[in-house]
Amino acid sequence: MKADFAASVFIGTSLDGFIARENGDIEWLTKWDAVLGDTGFDAFFASIDTLVVGRNTYETVREFEPWPYEGKRVLVFSRTMAGRHTADELEPLTSIHDSLDEVVTTLNDDGARRVYVDGGQTIQTFLRAGLITDMIISRAPVLLGSGIPLFGPLDHDIELSLTGMRQLNGGFSQTTYKVVNDVVKGSAS
Repeated sequence: MKADFAASVFIGTSLDGFIARENGDIEWLTKWDAVLGDTGFDAFFASIDTLVVGRNTYETVREFEPWPYEGKRVLVFSRTMAGRHTADELEPLTSIHDSLDEVVTTLNDDGARRVYVDGGQTIQTFLRAGLITDMIISRAPVLLGSGIPLFGPLDHDIELSLTGMRQLNGGFSQTTYKVVNDVVKGSAS
C-alpha cells in the first residue's frame, strides 16, 4: 500500500499510556486545558490538510461546539458506520470509509499531503501498516491504571528516533518521534 502523504499523530496520554478511560471519558486530560499553554497543537493543526479518525473519536468530537475541524477534510475510518449515514447527517467535508485500502486510496486521490491520524484503533492500524511517519505525544502527570491504550499489539518492532522533547505547563512532558523503519514500504530512513 503506497502512501503519497505523511501521516502524523498528535495525542495526549496518561503517564501509563492511556488515551481515555475505558468508557471513553477524557475529562482527566481536558481539565488541564487552562494551564497547559502552547502545546504546539495549533501550529501542527495548521500544517495538516486532512484528518483520519475512528468512529469513537468522531462521535466524541462531533459533540464539541464549534466543530473543531472546520475547513479540514475528515475521513472517518469505521466498518460499523459505513453505509449507515448520508452526507447530510455528517459534518462538512466528512466521509466514511470501511477499509484501510479505501482510506489510503482516497487520501492519495485527493492529493493529501500531511494527514492527522487520531483515535487509538486508527493510530494502531496505521502503525501496523507502516503508514505513520511521526508522532507527538504529550503525557499528563496522572496514572489511570486502565483504559483505552494508545498502542496495542504489533506484528513487528517499530523503531523510532527521538527528535524533540520538552516540558509543558502543568507537569506535562511532550516527546516527538520520527518513525525510522517501515517494513511495509520496505525502506528505512
